[in-house]
Amino acid sequence: MPWNLRRDRQSLPNPVISLLLVLTAGLVLLPVAIAVWTSLQPPGAVLGLDEGDRALTLANYQQAWRQGQFWLAFANSTLVAIATCLGQLITSALAGYALARLRFRGRQALLVAVVTTLAIPFQVLVIPVFLVLKWGQLIDTYWALILPAAASSFGIFLMRQHFVSQPLALEEAACLDGANRLQVLWYIVLPLARPALATLFLFTFIGEWNDLFKPLIFTTRPELRTVQLALAQFQEQFTSNWPLLMAAVTMATLPMLLLFVLVQRQLTRGISTTGLKN
Repeated sequence: MPWNLRRDRQSLPNPVISLLLVLTAGLVLLPVAIAVWTSLQPPGAVLGLDEGDRALTLANYQQAWRQGQFWLAFANSTLVAIATCLGQLITSALAGYALARLRFRGRQALLVAVVTTLAIPFQVLVIPVFLVLKWGQLIDTYWALILPAAASSFGIFLMRQHFVSQPLALEEAACLDGANRLQVLWYIVLPLARPALATLFLFTFIGEWNDLFKPLIFTTRPELRTVQLALAQFQEQFTSNWPLLMAAVTMATLPMLLLFVLVQRQLTRGISTTGLKN
């Protein structure tokens, strides 16, 4: 770290840094707090139309869960997100390890191609993906929501960078003991890559849970509705009932917050140990 950056960091006292962090956290959590507070209000209280009891209530959550059929949407989103995460973990680990450790002709060109595809948004590829899914008769199935995201250039690049940072001596020692390449990957490399795998799992799960584009394009059956699609349709029905809408939004956000709390430590380790090494 340059001397001037160290001097600037040391010039700030710890109470000032703590205050800045608290203020930043407050700004981030303020919209969440407003949404939760609004969801606990009786109908019409936000607009000043309710003249009765203003006590906080959980009735909005019960009504939103029942009328929006979120139980089915939660089951669909959980199934799609977990299946997609497993697909990305498998494909990213295998492809990332091959790009990090195997020596073959065209490896650098393939790595450049993987990194280049990071700049291509999925919306650009939606027409060819739709035609492939239609050719395979997968439209209006769970596979239409899982297969297009089962492999990710971001996941491959993330795992490749983590594998490069691992010490090669451990793998060489395992090979000297008679382990083959798959055994080295399963017993040595992947256990050490748990932080990176947890990071990839969290990013993929959040992306799939928040995805509205694929369910909107690839599915039409009501029984395949995901959380975001159900939330969009629920918003169309109750455009003026803000407590009910905020209850639905809070329910849709809660699983991601719980997942982040569970894997927060692994996420921090995964980000810190995944560097940009050649």
